[in-house]
Amino acid sequence: MTSLQSRSRRRRAVAVAGAVSAGLLVLSACDKPTPVATVTVGDSSVNSEAVCWNDGKTLDAQSLAKCAKKAGDIKSIDVDQDSTVRIGVDPKIADEGWTLLVNGRQFTDASKKTYRTIPSSAFFNAQYGTQGNTNTVSVQMGEKAAKGLWSFKVKKSDS
Repeated sequence: MTSLQSRSRRRRAVAVAGAVSAGLLVLSACDKPTPVATVTVGDSSVNSEAVCWNDGKTLDAQSLAKCAKKAGDIKSIDVDQDSTVRIGVDPKIADEGWTLLVNGRQFTDASKKTYRTIPSSAFFNAQYGTQGNTNTVSVQMGEKAAKGLWSFKVKKSDS
């Protein structure tokens, strides 16, 4: 083998190694997706990644308060007063336990199930402190301390 062929092979090997390294660097810079929560009413559903997430680590009160103000980014779903609302969570959320909040107040006890069903009338009832035509429903991951927050708007439909 000539020295020209040897240098050519080395250059290709260095180029391949450089390309692989650059690809790995780009991939490591990407954020990992958070677990997902979903709200389903009849045939309609919306899902979302966390509005507040620290890779599953405990969030402090200041972080949670800041995340709760991100109302503009929250997906919404229309809810008929006689329908059932189904809330589903990724198994990673369920394993840590999760609580449903409505307008920032605890609405359910902690659960380790991957879904819950709630009559839609509960989201628009003064008895539960949820009157009005639009309420914010949040899934808070963590039984003892919040580790993530997913939020949705439920809107009372006109029908």
